Amino acid sequence: MGKTEEAYKIYGSKEIAGAAIKISLTMDRQDEKNLQSEYAKIGIHTAAVDYGGEFITSVMKIVERAVVSSKREGVIADSHAEEGAVAGATREALSQIMPKALGLNVGGKIGIARYKDHISVAIFFGIGLLHLNEVSIGLGHRVV
Repeated sequence: MGKTEEAYKIYGSKEIAGAAIKISLTMDRQDEKNLQSEYAKIGIHTAAVDYGGEFITSVMKIVERAVVSSKREGVIADSHAEEGAVAGATREALSQIMPKALGLNVGGKIGIARYKDHISVAIFFGIGLLHLNEVSIGLGHRVV
């Protein structure tokens, strides 16, 4: 499929979830910006933010960071419905990670992707203590 065909493709929840996961897996800011640029060419808006800390006390901070980075990168508008969609998808993603993370430290990246009315949030975290980490990905999706 060529670039012009790719620009006219319709993307659904599966593709947007994949974009959020890929953004959350980028190794550094340069990789993140390159991937964001590629997605922007085909109409998928993305944002990412790093996070680390103790899981239980960090849940609201993680949700806040996801919403703020989404607004900062132009993924969502400054509206109650769009902020709520990102917050809800982030909470869903966190609930999937929670069984492994309760009482432990987490660190990693939150990736957000949007195409038209589809918004997905992927959270990729290392969970544990020191170098004895487990890894986990949580994924949430909402429609605005």
